[in-house]
Amino acid sequence: MFLFLVILILIDAFLLGVVVLLQSGKGGGLSGIAAGGQATQILGARQAPDFLQKATWVLGTALIVLCFVAPFTIGGGASRSVLQEGGTLPPVEAPVTPGAPGPEAPGQAPDAPAPSPDAPPSSDQ
Repeated sequence: MFLFLVILILIDAFLLGVVVLLQSGKGGGLSGIAAGGQATQILGARQAPDFLQKATWVLGTALIVLCFVAPFTIGGGASRSVLQEGGTLPPVEAPVTPGAPGPEAPGQAPDAPAPSPDAPPSSDQ
């Protein structure tokens, strides 16, 4: 059902774009060049803008309604989000590089490295 609504939304959006581009605005628009000006000859001089305006309203309203309805049709069965589960995730362990010194037991911090013999004595002692 969701996929069907998405396809309807795409078709509606495409048609809405075409209808909007066919309307004549202050600069003349594309309605004068669409089909060589046949729209005004077939529908009459005043019927073409009325039809295009009504089509814009209908397609725009349909697009808004479909966009609001589509998320409610997403299927998921009994799946729950992480927030609904309480937000607890299993602990993640850090990756271990072969040959690198690390803690002897999980969760144990490694010992501090011994100072080098050439290092000056620290003032903490």
